[in-house]
Parts: sequence; structure tokens; C-alpha cells
Amino acid sequence: MAILLGSIADDYTGASDLANTLTKNGLRTVQTVGIPDPSLALPDVDAVVISLKIRSVPASDAVAAAASAERWLRQRGAGHVLYKICSTFDSTDAGNIGPVTEALSEAAGGGSVLVTPAFPETGRTVYLGHLFVGGQPLNESPLKDHPLNPMHDANLVRALTRQSRNAVGLIDLTAIAAGPDAVKARLDGLRTAGITTVIADAIFERDLETLGEVALETPVSTGASGLGLGLARALVRSGRISSAGAPTTDAIRPVGGLSAIVAGSCSKATLHQLDVAERSMPVLRLDPERLLAGPDEIAAAISWAGDRISAGPVVVAASAAPETVSRLQSLYGREASGHAIETATSIITAELVERGVRRLVVAGGETSGAAVDRLAIPAFLIGPEIAPGVPVLRTVGNAQGDMLLALKSGNFGGEDFFAAALAMMH
Repeated sequence: MAILLGSIADDYTGASDLANTLTKNGLRTVQTVGIPDPSLALPDVDAVVISLKIRSVPASDAVAAAASAERWLRQRGAGHVLYKICSTFDSTDAGNIGPVTEALSEAAGGGSVLVTPAFPETGRTVYLGHLFVGGQPLNESPLKDHPLNPMHDANLVRALTRQSRNAVGLIDLTAIAAGPDAVKARLDGLRTAGITTVIADAIFERDLETLGEVALETPVSTGASGLGLGLARALVRSGRISSAGAPTTDAIRPVGGLSAIVAGSCSKATLHQLDVAERSMPVLRLDPERLLAGPDEIAAAISWAGDRISAGPVVVAASAAPETVSRLQSLYGREASGHAIETATSIITAELVERGVRRLVVAGGETSGAAVDRLAIPAFLIGPEIAPGVPVLRTVGNAQGDMLLALKSGNFGGEDFFAAALAMMH
């Protein structure tokens, strides 16, 4: 299998978001969970998105995992590798966006790396190097308080500089609006000054198309799914895509079985989606502090769901308001509390699958990653889009047989997302 575009995603929901974008824009795409086992037969595709869980791990671990994925992609023909990050640039001053970007660039022989989390379709734009969410600076938006990687600085040049060894530059909207040649000239000028990692403004999709065309001529870029859109359209325009469309026409062929929703995200969007879901289906809201105290809350949740699931979809949620999360983190530590909740939700998810769930929605990046890992799902085919950035996924090669999933980033989807997702999973 020779691929044209490779991507390394720093979490599983982000990988699904990107795979959805690439598929919509003409690339046959498959999403893998980690580096594929040699025994796994993958379809013939244009792009492979390797899902990793490296957003919140130590920077050295993230670099090592990304480097292994990059080697796998290059060995299969990928001329360009996109490091897919969150559109809210979730990271800390220790990384991992800067360290991984620099490591991937060095592995590919150096050169300029365009970096942008812009994705106008979901309200993320970059102007003069500052990230805006729905028109608000990131540090003034509700998305600033990510439980693991809070982002309180909208200045991306400043934020990325703090976690990078080398200087970070900026290509502003004026240059990007002037077209690919102007962007290349600015990159050349910055490279002459010793600056190769460059934040790029983007307000409209045409800006992403310009950036995609330029980035495709370099070995590495870093960005959200918006940059994937630009890269995909540039590949299609180049005539290098032999045939467009998803790798299979039956990605949402019925699977039967039961349905469930598991939520761990504490985002404002997910909390509201849970309130709406409660009007039409049973919702169990777990006590995060009891989850941290021992296994009793997990056992109670499994029993509660087991009593109800044959009658229709159930929702099990470990989501909590930001003030509750902050209190738990102060008591137990940020990493320990996050890990305990991810472990608990993944155990509950696996038990639901054991009881016959074959249509599953998981809300939250870390929650999704923990659940998919526990289920040992090796890869996904990409189905139709439920909401911007969230496709239906059909499992490939997993022991439980065919399943349909939706892995939702906490901030994505409308208020009725959960019902809409299950309605598409016949």
C-alpha cells in the first residue's frame, strides 16, 4: 500500500475529525489506532491517519511515539506528514506541540513547517498569530479551561515559543491573501533568518487552500483539520488522486446490537448535550469523586446500565462542571484524577460492549482514547458526517465484530448530537 498523505493525530477524536475532513474533500482515508499490526489488512487508500494518545503525556514520550509513526508512514510512501493537533492548540509550556513538531521536522531533514489550528467551519480562526474561537480570543472563550491542558494565551507565536527550542515566526493574513508565491517568499525570508517553525493566519477556507498548497511542497506541517482540508484539496488539484471517495461504500451497513453513550468530557457543549439527552433517554451521572475513591461506582454504573439497556439507548456520564474538576484536581492531582476517570469510563464501555452494545458514542478526547484502547480496536473506516468534525466510524479487524462508533471531541456537535448520532447508526 502506497499512500500520498500521512497524518499523526495526538488524540483519537482529533484523528476522526481529520479523517472525516480528508474523506469529504476527496481522499480515500483510513484511521488506524496506533501503528497498524503487520497482520492487519488495510484497504487501498490515499491517506492514513494514525491515532495516538500523546497530547497530555510527557514530551519525550510524545516525541518517541510520533517518530515511530512517522517512520511507518514514510516507509509506505507518504511524501507529506501532517501532525494533527487540537483546533484550540491544547498544550502546556512543556509541550507537546513544539517538541513533536521540531522532532518530525528534523527526522524529515529540516525545512520550514507551517503551523495553524485554524478551522473556520468550527469557528476557529487565526489572525495576527492570535487564535479566536467563535470570534472570541481563546483566553476569553469557554474553551480556555481544558481540564488537562488549559490554554490562557491566545498568542500562538508566544505559546509555541515557550515550548520550542527554536524561534517561532508568523506569516500574517496579508501575505496569505496574496497567494502561494507570497507565502513561499515569506517562508524563504524567515528561513534565511533562522526561523523554520511558522504560525500561519487563516480566516477563510481559501486561506487554508493556500496554506495546503504550500505545505504540500514541504515534508511536515502541524495543524488542525482545517489544514488537512487545504492539503486534501491541493492533492486533488494536483491530479495525483487516482479515484475519490471513501474506501468502502458500506461504512454504515447495519450492525444490529444495542446502543449506548459514554461521556467523560467536561466541556460546556457536552454538558449541555447531556441535559438535552436526558429528556429522551435514561442518563446516569457518575460522581467523579466516588470514581476516584474505588470500584463501587463503576460496579453500580454497570448494574444500572445492564438493567435498562435492552429497552433502548442509555447514557453514562462522568462529565462534571469545571469547578468540580478543579476541586478534584486540587485534591488528587491533575494527572491522577484524569487517569482514574478515563480508566473508569473505559471499563464501563467495555462492559457495555460485552453486554451487546454495537453502536457506541463516546464524548471526550481522552475518554475516547481510553475506551478504544480497552476495546483493542485496530482501525476504522470513515462513514458519513454526523456533525462538523465527527463522522460515523466502522471498526476494522476488532475481536468484537463490526461496530459503529462516533468519537466526539468535547466541544463538537449541536445540542441534540447524541440522538442524531444514534439515528445514523442503524
